Amino acid sequence: MEREITMNKVLQCGVVAVIRAQTRDQLLDIAEALVKGGVVAIEVTMSTPKAIEGIEKLVDVLGAKAVIGVGTVLNAAIGAAAIAAGAEFVVSPVLDTSIIEMTRKLGKVSIPGAFTPSEILTAWSAGADIVKVFPATTMGPQYLKDLLSPMPFLRMIPTGGVTVQNANEWIKAGAVAVGAGSSLVSKDLMARGDWTGITALARQFVEAVSTARVR
Repeated sequence: MEREITMNKVLQCGVVAVIRAQTRDQLLDIAEALVKGGVVAIEVTMSTPKAIEGIEKLVDVLGAKAVIGVGTVLNAAIGAAAIAAGAEFVVSPVLDTSIIEMTRKLGKVSIPGAFTPSEILTAWSAGADIVKVFPATTMGPQYLKDLLSPMPFLRMIPTGGVTVQNANEWIKAGAVAVGAGSSLVSKDLMARGDWTGITALARQFVEAVSTARVR
């Protein structure tokens, strides 16, 4: 049930914010700005300094308002440590079935990365809840349409190159949500502490996804 609740929140929001913070101390401000803008699915990448501790803090403070996950997970041990800290979903840039197995065993949402049709199907068959199509920049929205034609059962979230301007195209192409990193939480906004700017972008992303879904 807990896993299903997490899935529903991610899908309803339609935007997963990918945070590569420069310091752990920025995480709470960034996450609060995102939630204020309507983005409640928040992925803290392992490239963030002291990411595990940061995840634990976000869960403690925002657990009732947001779904906190971990990203850039390259092995099952890291994913398990993040889950122990409170992460509700595990995202990888690559396909590693041992990470999928561990995540499902612990009752959390699995979002492995894959690129080719064979990798994407392998990830799905191994138990992925959603497949992260990465890097999405290379192929564009038409790629998702082409994949869904023979495999309409897939749930995919493009990450890499997704912007406010093209988020609607990805949703119309069949994405169940979009992953937004630097286009939503940019280094510049983080460096300036422009949390209002992040909130504004979050609202724009949510609006773009919402509008695309009703058309």
